Amino acid sequence: MNTPNPNLEPDTRFPSGKWGGFFTDRRIPGKHAMEMILSFASGKMTGSGRDRVGEFTIDGEYQVVDGKCEWVKRYIGQHAVGYHGFNEGKGIWGAWKLTDLGLTFTGGFHIWPEGMADPTQPVLDEEAEIPAEIEREDLVPVGV
Repeated sequence: MNTPNPNLEPDTRFPSGKWGGFFTDRRIPGKHAMEMILSFASGKMTGSGRDRVGEFTIDGEYQVVDGKCEWVKRYIGQHAVGYHGFNEGKGIWGAWKLTDLGLTFTGGFHIWPEGMADPTQPVLDEEAEIPAEIEREDLVPVGV
């Protein structure tokens, strides 16, 4: 029987479980989807996932006080990418950096827990009622 981990982070900004999101890369236009299973416990962030490059593991740290997060995304049998970001209640966003063979590549990212709407998309806060059409016989179109 699985028992809950008593060390899992109680702060609602860092729920353990499924996360999704994307990274950007100037070399390849668009948002590139990522899906992950993450665990947050006692300041440690661990997990695994996959994206267009391949499967990867996550090993890093997070801070509840300021929401700062840093981790390494290590592709299985391939390279590793450093991530640095912040969680302000709308997922974790920031920048990634890859240094390989003397070259440096950078980009952005945004990830969020399953069940949260994509925080990068506009949200309708209020909706106005469409006014009823006014039908009046005494109104004559101009120029007739």
